[in-house]
Amino acid sequence: MMPVPKRNPGCGKVCLRAVPIKENYKLKRTFLLLLLAAVPATFVPVSALAQVNPEAAPGPTQAAPYKYEVYAGLAYSRLRQVPVSFSGLLGGKVSVARDFGRYFQLMGSGDYYKVGTGHAGLPSPGNPSIYTFLVGPALHASLYGNLSGVVFAEVGGEHTGGEHMTPSISFAGGFGGGLAYDLSPRFAVQLTGDRVAASFSLPNNTPQLGNSTNRTWNVRGTIGVVYRF
Repeated sequence: MMPVPKRNPGCGKVCLRAVPIKENYKLKRTFLLLLLAAVPATFVPVSALAQVNPEAAPGPTQAAPYKYEVYAGLAYSRLRQVPVSFSGLLGGKVSVARDFGRYFQLMGSGDYYKVGTGHAGLPSPGNPSIYTFLVGPALHASLYGNLSGVVFAEVGGEHTGGEHMTPSISFAGGFGGGLAYDLSPRFAVQLTGDRVAASFSLPNNTPQLGNSTNRTWNVRGTIGVVYRF
């Protein structure tokens, strides 16, 4: 505590009481400790500014938060709705997906298959083709390192051409999944597969037979490239 000035009748002027020696020692020790604590504290803001938050800075393999992705690739589809024809068709697939949050996607895809494969020894395999337009939800997540996975469900329509199938466009739906390997934050190589059901009448079915339909499941596979933006 600071000394308090008081009037001393004996000396006729303002005098200061002496501070006890023990209290004076405590004041000096407290001041010294505060001084020692203040010196390193002045350097803390400088070192803190020089540091980088590791969570804020993306790692070399961390994908940027893109909202859209486009996928295109070569595709194969089993051909079960045409009894005496190729076992499968080759073609292509294109899809567009929109991310909503970290795991959820809404995706739409279009497929076209024309080149026949398998059962090439048949005398008249016909000239079948397939195209589909499907939409549905998807869930995707990182698995390990640059590898990620996706599962999805899909509904839409399917058309079988070249065989006078009824109906012209059938309701279709299915499910599938895939794996993607990131080459960079924007590009990835992806392998997907799905199983899609549709209902068509058998060839040469007539209205007298009610154009009865036969539901078939086609297994499909695609390998292609993903671009994110």
